Amino acid sequence: MTSVPLRVRVAFASAAGAAVILAALSFFVYARLQGELVRAVDGGLRASAEAVASEIGRSGLRGLDLPDSGPGGVAQVLTGAGQPEISRGPQVLGLSPPAVRAIHERRFLTVPAARGRAPLRVFVMPNPEGRRLFVVTGSSLAGVSRTLASLRLLLETAGPAALALACLASWLLAGAALRPVERMRREAATISVSEPARRLPVPGANDEVARLGRTLNSLLDRLQAAIDREQRLLDDASHELRTPLSILKAELDLALSRAREPEELEAALRSASEETDRLAGLAEDLLVLSRARASGLRIHRMSTPLRDLLGRACDGHRARAQARGATIECIAPAVTVPVDPMRLRQALDNLLDNAIRYGRGPGGLIRVEAAVSAQAATIMVENEGAGFDADLLPSAFEEFIRGGDAASHPGAGLGLAIVRAVTRAHGGNAAAENVPGGARVAITLALDSAPSPAPAVIKDGRPAG
Repeated sequence: MTSVPLRVRVAFASAAGAAVILAALSFFVYARLQGELVRAVDGGLRASAEAVASEIGRSGLRGLDLPDSGPGGVAQVLTGAGQPEISRGPQVLGLSPPAVRAIHERRFLTVPAARGRAPLRVFVMPNPEGRRLFVVTGSSLAGVSRTLASLRLLLETAGPAALALACLASWLLAGAALRPVERMRREAATISVSEPARRLPVPGANDEVARLGRTLNSLLDRLQAAIDREQRLLDDASHELRTPLSILKAELDLALSRAREPEELEAALRSASEETDRLAGLAEDLLVLSRARASGLRIHRMSTPLRDLLGRACDGHRARAQARGATIECIAPAVTVPVDPMRLRQALDNLLDNAIRYGRGPGGLIRVEAAVSAQAATIMVENEGAGFDADLLPSAFEEFIRGGDAASHPGAGLGLAIVRAVTRAHGGNAAAENVPGGARVAITLALDSAPSPAPAVIKDGRPAG
């Protein structure tokens, strides 16, 4: 069934539904008409029987004139023993004396057809005017049968014709409804990498097909944006890799160009080693971002003392900060939180590196503060300085985004992108903002549960406060 075209399936389903509706409607009309015709016959029979009973009550049986019930009809007055007293028309089959005597209330009976006669509808009224008599009136159902036969013929001929028209209408309507989908399919088949900006035609009506077209176009927009980001990432990565590779190649070529003193060779090798470390760090950062994009950065949560983790991170950058005349202050609660210590340390190192690089030098303060609740841990890194550029702030966590003068602040611009990847892997988020006199980056990590005791202050490696 799955290989059958959708238009055929829609038309078939519509035809099946129309067939069921027509059959039910035909049955209802036939049964309703049959019931109305029989009720009309019953009304005439009851009226005739009551007229006969009234005549018996006034004049008795002498001179009683039974009404004419038409062709095939019957009118009788039976004795209490069930024997005919006065009769007009054929004998009613099935009304034997014992059967008549068993009737104690008014009753309608249908006598099946026999001997070429049509079925007979009979009304029996016992004890008219208190006498032990039975008045029987009957009418042939031939007219009813002919009317119902005509109706059956009409339904048997008009029903298939109506069903055929319903099938044709379903086929045409399905084609009209699916025509915009077919146009979108043909347009989608022509969209290629060489024409990524092409989009599907969307019908003007605000219906399901139009909403599907808009949704697919939105999907194409997101795919194009992702492709553009990947291309930009590839271009930026190529550019960032070209510089250390060029320097490394130049240092090695210069060392091999002529005989060198040991001191000169050592300096060239040290420079080559620094560029190799830079290449290795860039490759590691790109690998982290690639994993985060592909299937999400995997983390391994373990119970980690938050104060110790932040203290080690701050201690690792304290010497570099002091070389620039800056001070690092760390405020962290003495709690244990379920995080990935290696990935969180990587994010903290990037935040501190940026804070030192872009912060105010002599006399500047870098403040690292953590707060823990039952659901999340929040870590803020704030530095004094010029803050983020206004046009940079919305894209601060994108790859290869660097603020200020790129020449005076070397780096690949991947630090905050890795911070965001680590934060998202922990089920949290990262945010950057400018504050009076500096900038602040806050990361939030989702936790199962954690206490929130009073924090301890660590300044320049020693507890404070």
